[in-house]
Amino acid sequence: RFSNYSHLARQLQKEVQASNSHDFTEEQKKTLGKVATCLEMRSGALQSTQPQDEFKLEDLKKLEPIIRNILTYNKEFPFDVQPVPLRKILAPGEEENLEVEEEEENAAGAGSPESFPSRVPGTLLPRLPSEPGMTLLTLKIEKIGLKDAGQCIDPYMTVSVKDVNGIDLNPIQDTPVATRKEDTYIHFSVDVEIQKHLEKLPKGAAIFFEFKHYKPKKKFTSTKCFAFMEMDEIKPGPIVIELYKKPTDFKRKKLHLLTKKPLYLHLHQTLHKD
Repeated sequence: RFSNYSHLARQLQKEVQASNSHDFTEEQKKTLGKVATCLEMRSGALQSTQPQDEFKLEDLKKLEPIIRNILTYNKEFPFDVQPVPLRKILAPGEEENLEVEEEEENAAGAGSPESFPSRVPGTLLPRLPSEPGMTLLTLKIEKIGLKDAGQCIDPYMTVSVKDVNGIDLNPIQDTPVATRKEDTYIHFSVDVEIQKHLEKLPKGAAIFFEFKHYKPKKKFTSTKCFAFMEMDEIKPGPIVIELYKKPTDFKRKKLHLLTKKPLYLHLHQTLHKD
């Protein structure tokens, strides 16, 4: 349910941002941006356990007449919110043409084009129900080591499970934005529930972790590096995995380590067997 709200918010943003959106005045765009904020708040409320974070369904219903009459709506907006900031949404692969980071200048770009999150970060899903004889995996993302950890704005991880051809086997999940940075580490300390019993994952599947951060100069969210874990690495306890240069190569054919420095993604695995 909550990812639907986020998805809707994103669609609204895209509408407002479309270059041919001369259908709307600046004021109407602002109102639609505020509606998007409310949808995100509702999405957040559904995922939160804090009662003060609530944005109730009846609040949401107040938005309906606004959306319906957007072209004639001229009343005060019912909630004191800021419009969702218009971050740049790029077509897959477009980002590579826009920037080259010093360390990545000689990286041979391989793999699938980067696709951008269709949602604002924070779309973690609950654990699946257990099934007799089946195993579920919880991955705790502890921290990531980066030489410029302190400079990363709004860092989060996108976690996906792909088959050997890079096709999604599970819903893609985004962690909330990490808030704690120290030295060369960004700390997440967040549990991600893998959305398939391990026995149902095909041979050659892998779990990918894409580290993303916001670039204010370019006004978009960029993938900085990625890591992955293959099926034979799934065992209880801590695991440290190396970081690779972007773009994310879901087929795992041409991998280039991000750096020669000992910087890694630190995870902790818990297996649940019924």
